[in-house]
Amino acid sequence: MKRDDRLYDLIQIMRDGRLHTAAELAAAVGVSTRTIWRDMAVMARTGLPVEGERGLGYILRSPLMLPPTLLTVDELEALVEGLRHVAEDEANPRARAARMLLGKVATLMPQAGIETAG
Repeated sequence: MKRDDRLYDLIQIMRDGRLHTAAELAAAVGVSTRTIWRDMAVMARTGLPVEGERGLGYILRSPLMLPPTLLTVDELEALVEGLRHVAEDEANPRARAARMLLGKVATLMPQAGIETAG
């Protein structure tokens, strides 16, 4: 799992406002507790409201709202694959809508490098 995806998953876990131990977080994302310690330091340096320390646990001190278009690489690839599958089936009444939506996703997320036909 890439670090960005792991950090996203950790934020999702910690959004419940509870104290989480490094061991608990490590088990949830499949890494060592040492990696969690480093990840928490990275998150704190970037301005996320992460508090805690080794041996006690970590908590997000204020609510964190993530934009709904924030997707992991795997989620984006699944979305694009599904849209392309529907778009290519001219017998499907939603083929045109899938092509239009694929164009919108490509426009909203240019960094993803999504190629659209046309």
